[in-house]
Amino acid sequence: MAKSGGEIGYTPVPWFNGGLFDDATALPLDKDDLTLLIRVAELDWAEIDPSILGTLFERGLDPDKRSQLGAHYTDRTKIEMIIDPVIRRPLQAEWDAVRARIEALLTEAPTRGRRGAGGGKAGAQTLYQEFLVRLRTFRVLDPACGSGNFLYLSLQALKDLEHQAGIEVEALGLQREFPQVGPEAMLGIEINPYAAELARVSVWIGHIQWTRRHGYAAPSNPVLQPLDTIECRDAILTPEGKVAAWPKADVIVGNPPFLGDKAMIGVMGEDYVGTLRQAYLGAVPGGADLVCYWFELARQSVDSDRTQRVGLLATQAIRHGRNREVLNRIVQNDSIYEAWDDEPWVIDGASVRVSIVCFAPEALVSELRLDGETVSRIFSDLTSGNSDFTHLEKIRDSQGLSFIGAMKKAKFEISGDTAARWLQPAGNPNGRPNSDVLFPWVNGDDITNRPQNRWIIDFDMHSEQSASEYVLPFAHVLSNVKATRAQSNSDLERKYWWRLARRASLMLNATRRLGRFIGTPRLAKHRLFVWLEPPTIPDGQVVIIARDDDTIFGVIHSQFHEVWSLRLMSRHGDGDEGGRPRYTPTTTFETFPFPEDLTPNLPAASYANNPHAQAIAAAARELVEKRDLWLNPPDLVDRVPEVVPGYPDRIIPRNARAAATLKSRTLTNLYNTRGKPEGAWLDSLHRKLDDAVAAAYGWPADLSDDEILARLLQLNLARAKAQGT
Repeated sequence: MAKSGGEIGYTPVPWFNGGLFDDATALPLDKDDLTLLIRVAELDWAEIDPSILGTLFERGLDPDKRSQLGAHYTDRTKIEMIIDPVIRRPLQAEWDAVRARIEALLTEAPTRGRRGAGGGKAGAQTLYQEFLVRLRTFRVLDPACGSGNFLYLSLQALKDLEHQAGIEVEALGLQREFPQVGPEAMLGIEINPYAAELARVSVWIGHIQWTRRHGYAAPSNPVLQPLDTIECRDAILTPEGKVAAWPKADVIVGNPPFLGDKAMIGVMGEDYVGTLRQAYLGAVPGGADLVCYWFELARQSVDSDRTQRVGLLATQAIRHGRNREVLNRIVQNDSIYEAWDDEPWVIDGASVRVSIVCFAPEALVSELRLDGETVSRIFSDLTSGNSDFTHLEKIRDSQGLSFIGAMKKAKFEISGDTAARWLQPAGNPNGRPNSDVLFPWVNGDDITNRPQNRWIIDFDMHSEQSASEYVLPFAHVLSNVKATRAQSNSDLERKYWWRLARRASLMLNATRRLGRFIGTPRLAKHRLFVWLEPPTIPDGQVVIIARDDDTIFGVIHSQFHEVWSLRLMSRHGDGDEGGRPRYTPTTTFETFPFPEDLTPNLPAASYANNPHAQAIAAAARELVEKRDLWLNPPDLVDRVPEVVPGYPDRIIPRNARAAATLKSRTLTNLYNTRGKPEGAWLDSLHRKLDDAVAAAYGWPADLSDDEILARLLQLNLARAKAQGT
C-alpha cells in the first residue's frame, strides 16, 4: 500500500501512498481480531463520512489526555455555521456577480455585434475562467485542524461551487471546464502527528468521494498524494519560544483547543506557559485561555493582509473577562460580521456553551448577523443594540467588598453529626478544642436547595505538626486528603497538603467582624441572595459580599441588580434557559452603580435616616422574613443551638413527615413559582422592593429591562469618569 506493485496472492493491491501507510509494522492479531477485520472488510466503505475519523482520533486518545489537550470532535452543524459565512456565502456572492456580468455580455453580443476577447461569448468565457482561477488558488487554513473535519467540509464547499459554476455557464452556452479544485487548497497545522495524518487522509477521502459522486474518475496510482500543506507542529509557539508564523491563506477557520487559564500550567507545564505568555506579552493578556492565542494570530493575519476572513469556535468565555481583550483588539480595526454568542455543545457527555466568531476587514463586510438575525453592530462581547457594555469600568465605591469563597481541592468536609461529636471535649495533646479548626461549610447547593449541614476542616496556617495535634480532624485529612494532594500539579498543594488549597483569608477577615454577611451562588438559575453567619466558611462556588445591612441586601436583590448581572454574566451548562448564569465579583458587583448616597463603601449609619434607605431595608427585611417562614415553617422545624457556643443554630425537622415536606421547600422551587398564581405573594414582595430601589435612583418604577440597562450603563460610565478625575 505504501509502494506500487504490491500483491496479495494474485490480487494487485492499489498503491495508496499517504503517510498512514509509511509504517509497515505488523500488528499482533489473534483469531478474534482477524475475524473482526474480515467482517469490517466486507462492508462497503465507499461513502463513509470522513468526519468519522474525528471520532476515531478523539477516542484513540487517552481520556485524560484528550481533556488536557482540549481535543474534541466538532460536529458538522457547528462547522457549517463557520464555513457558510466565511467561505460559501462570500464566494457565492462573487460568483453571482460574475455570472451577472457573463449574462450581460451574452445578452449584449447579438444586439451590438461585439467581438473580441473583451466582449461577447469570448469575454464571457474569460470571466468564467478567471473565476475558476480564483477558486483554484483559494486557500483555507485550519491552524488547529485535528483530524481535518473543517478542511474536509471546506473542500466540499469549494468543489461544489466550482461544479455549480460549470453547470450554470454550460446552460448559458459556454464551455464547461473539468473540476480542478483539490486537496492542495487545504492548509492545516496540527501538533499531534496521528491527527495530522488523519487530516490528510480525511481531505483526500472527501476529494475522492466527491469525484466519484459526480461521475469523474477517482485518483489512482497512487490513490493519495502527499499533502504537505498540513503541517505537524505547534501552531502558536516556535521551538525557540517565539510567536509562530502561519501560512498565507484566504480564510482561516477552526476550533482551537479548549483549555482554561488555570488548567494551562498543570497540563502544558510552567516553562511552556511562561514562555508563551512572554512571547505574546502586550497582545494576549496574562490569565487568558489558550484559545485566545489563535484569535490573536488570526487577527494579525487579517491586519497584515495575509487573510481576508476568519471564523473560529471557542467556549463562550471568549466574550468575557480577560479573554474578551483579544476580541477588543479585533474590533479596533476589523468587524465581527457574524457571531453566535451562546450555543450548546456536548463534550464527553457534559454540556458546555460555545461562541462562534467570524471577522473580517470592514471593507469586506456588507451585513452583520448575530444569532442568525441582522443587526447594526456587533460588540466585542458578542451583543448588539444601543448600549455597548464593553467599556464598563469597576467603580471604586464597590471594590474590596465581594469575594469568592474558599477552595478545598480535596475532601476536607465532614457531616454535621461528625462535627457535633468532634466539638465535644477532645483531649487533644495541645489542650485545644477542635472548634479551633471546625467550621460550618456552605456551597451553592446549600443556598439553592436545602442546607446539607456539612462542616469543613480548616487548619489555617498551622504546620503539619501543629495540625496533627487536633487528633480527629487531622486523622480525617490524613486518610482522605493526603493521597489526593500527592497527585496535584501545584507544588504548594503537595507541600501543604493538610491545608485548604485557597483559604480566602481576605474574605474571612472581612466577614468575621460582621454579625452576618451576604452570600449568592456563583452558578444558579435564579439570582438569589441570602444571609450567612460567621464563622461559616463559604465554598468557592459562593460569592460573598461583606455587608450586614438590609439596604445593600435590598439593592442587590432588586430587579436593577438582577438585570445588570444577567446582562454581564456568562452562562455555563445547558438547558432550556441556555445554561446557568455565573455571578462574579469583578464583572457583576464591582461594576454595578448603586443609588447615590447608598453605595457599599459607606457605613450603614451614614444613611440610617435616609428615607430611601429605610424603605429599601424594610422591603428587604419583609422579603427575607416571609421567605424564611416558607422555607422553614415553625410547625415543621426546631432551631437547636450547636453543641458549643459561637456557631449558628441548627435547623432540624421535627419528624420524618416534616423532613419529607421540607425536601421540596427550596429557594429554587420557590422562585420557580414567580409569575404563577402560587408565587403571587413573592412577586408582590419583590415588586415592593423594586419600587423602593427605583425611588432611590429617582427613576420610574415601570422601566423596561433595556431602559434599566441603559440608565445603569450611563451611571457606571459617569461614576468611572468622576473617579478618574
